Amino acid sequence: MSFFPAALDNLVEKFASLPGIGFKSAQRLAFYILSLPEGDAKDFADAIYKARSSVQFCKICQNLTDSDECAICRSPSRDEKVVCVVQSPKDVAAIERAREYNGRYHVLHGVISPMNHVGPDDIRINELVDRVASGGIDEIIMALNPDTEGETTSKYISRLLKPFGVKVTRLAHGIPAGASLEFVDDATISQAIDGRQEM
Repeated sequence: MSFFPAALDNLVEKFASLPGIGFKSAQRLAFYILSLPEGDAKDFADAIYKARSSVQFCKICQNLTDSDECAICRSPSRDEKVVCVVQSPKDVAAIERAREYNGRYHVLHGVISPMNHVGPDDIRINELVDRVASGGIDEIIMALNPDTEGETTSKYISRLLKPFGVKVTRLAHGIPAGASLEFVDDATISQAIDGRQEM
C-alpha cells in the first residue's frame, strides 16, 4: 500500500528507471520536482521533451546534434582525414576536454557484447565502414574503453578496415584497464592520444 498519490509514485518509478538512480534517490528527485514553482517544473519537463524531440544523430559521425551535421563535422578547422572512434557521445566530450585532438569522430553507440546480445549490426560499425570506403580518411583512432568488449570491438573494426589501407591506431595504455573514458582525467587522455599505436 502506497502512502502517496499515484502520480507521485509514477514519478518516483520514472526516476528509478534511470541508470544509476536507486529508489531513495528517485524519491528525493521526485520530491524536489514537486517543491519547484509550477513554471520551473514546466520548464524542466519542456527541456526533457525538447531534447528528446530535437536531438538526432549526425549523418556523418553519428554524434548527437540538432541539425543534419554536428558542429565538429561542420567545422572547417577539424582534420577530416583523422577519425577517432568512440563508444558514446560522452566519450567525445571527454576527449574534447583534453583539447589535444583536432580530428573528427565516429560514435558507435555501443560495443560488441555477446553477453548482452549486442552484435556488430546493433551498433554503428557499418556507417564507419561506409565513411572509410568513400575515401579521404588516412587514420582511424580506436578510442574504446580498454575492457573486453572494447578490445573485441576494436579488433573487429580493425580487421574490417584492413582492405581499405587506412592506418588503424589505438589509444596508448595510459588509461587504466576497466576505466570509462568519461571518468579519465584530461592529462591522461592527452597522453593516451599522443602515445597511440598502430594496431
